[in-house]
Amino acid sequence: MNNDLFEYQGYYGSVQYSKEDDCLYGRIEFIDDLVLYDGKSLPELRAAFEHAVDDYLEQCRLNGQEPNVTCKGSFNVRLGSELHRRAAVAAKQAQQTLNEFVKDAVVQKLGYS
Repeated sequence: MNNDLFEYQGYYGSVQYSKEDDCLYGRIEFIDDLVLYDGKSLPELRAAFEHAVDDYLEQCRLNGQEPNVTCKGSFNVRLGSELHRRAAVAAKQAQQTLNEFVKDAVVQKLGYS
């Protein structure tokens, strides 16, 4: 399996390979709806992904539904009780909320300024 992602119109699509079926496939990631696509080559897979995004947005429009938005800005993190406690203590010592502490850690890990 491959961890590469396509990006199109703010949506991300996975790039997967099935050895058993000898094919490329993927899904639109980070949304609740299940949208799949496939192709015989990477250019074909990318085109299928872009078509899947366009089709998804059109189907949402026709059905009067709001399309899922990728990464809305909040998520649950499961750390385990010991790591949670240590992070809470470190946040308190830094005079931060736990949310601020975790956000700073993610920013640092990603190398954002």
